[in-house]
Amino acid sequence: MERTGRDVVEALIATLNAGEVAGMDPVFHEDAVIEWPQSGERIVGADNRRAIYGAFPQLPHISPRRITGEGDLWVVEADLDYGDGDPYQTVFVFELRGDRIARETAYWTKPFPAPEWRSAWVERI
Repeated sequence: MERTGRDVVEALIATLNAGEVAGMDPVFHEDAVIEWPQSGERIVGADNRRAIYGAFPQLPHISPRRITGEGDLWVVEADLDYGDGDPYQTVFVFELRGDRIARETAYWTKPFPAPEWRSAWVERI
């Protein structure tokens, strides 16, 4: 039985939350590309992915707020906590080929106070 895109994304989140870098192998293609635009980095291939994630001092705990998609394109909105109590809000875009991730693009942001001048036009969340 082939996994759905949602199954693949949820498996990746579960393996990272468990701190099991090797558990990423079954959800990524060997030639997968990961891009982090904020830092201008691109990770190409499984060996580089394993090395980077294996060297992380602390893998984040991922708390998904929303998982949406269909077919080969899935998006996860999540909070990432690296254990310092200062979470990042994150958007992951996953492009699948079959039942594995071929490309991941991750965007991170830090919260900032909303300026008062916009309060008449926004809802605070």
